[in-house]
Amino acid sequence: MSAAIDPGEFAGKRVLVSGGTKGLGRATVERFVAGGAQVITAARGPAEPIDGVTFVQSDLTTPEGGEAFAKAALEQMGGVDILAHVIGGSSSPGGGFVALTDDHWLAELNLNLPATVRLDRLLIPQMIERGAGTVVHVTSIQAILPLPESTTGYAAAKAALRTYSKSISKELGPKGVRVNAVSPGWIMTESTDAFLKRLQAANGGTIEDARQIVLDTLGGISIGRGAEPHEVADLIAYLASDRAAAIHGAEFVIDGGTVRTV
Repeated sequence: MSAAIDPGEFAGKRVLVSGGTKGLGRATVERFVAGGAQVITAARGPAEPIDGVTFVQSDLTTPEGGEAFAKAALEQMGGVDILAHVIGGSSSPGGGFVALTDDHWLAELNLNLPATVRLDRLLIPQMIERGAGTVVHVTSIQAILPLPESTTGYAAAKAALRTYSKSISKELGPKGVRVNAVSPGWIMTESTDAFLKRLQAANGGTIEDARQIVLDTLGGISIGRGAEPHEVADLIAYLASDRAAAIHGAEFVIDGGTVRTV
């Protein structure tokens, strides 16, 4: 986590982080907690406790799970000031588009699009009533730079999330609710390791061979490494903070220079 965090930056703020128990999600939860926020998060399975964080075990890919999580946030915190949508990921096998079954497509879409849209629909209305609130959607550079080897479904879902984020920003800005998107590239998390193992299983070779497949498809990373979770979490927190009060309807890429166009 970054140094010199203001412990009062988010004092009095109620923050919901979707998918906040591992990787970037956990780093995001910890960043808001370090800034003094009251935080609630959820995951499908049991999670390691985080001091000062309310955890709800709920499958957000289902309507019932999303509704239970939103209800818990409203009942336990009395409302939500910041929605940080970090939930997402890919579990599809390698082998290109022909390896993706209908079940793979549905799983990728449910995790990366409706899970977020549903929580927005359930929780943004109370922001509108107050005339204030902030929403940050985590998309991906794969929306414009997909990896065809295994994540076509994930990339398509994130592209849809990117469009959705821009669309609701036009609707919500006049109502006092800011909406922005963060578009990471390669992030060094547990999910990254699992993804590389799936590529290795599909193509043979070593983990380093799998890593090289990804780097070759991306065209390399200019700074020579993926982002650390806390670096992306810092950007999410900045966009959610009062320091970014004039930033709305924007997408911030954090990819170490992977995407080489502007």
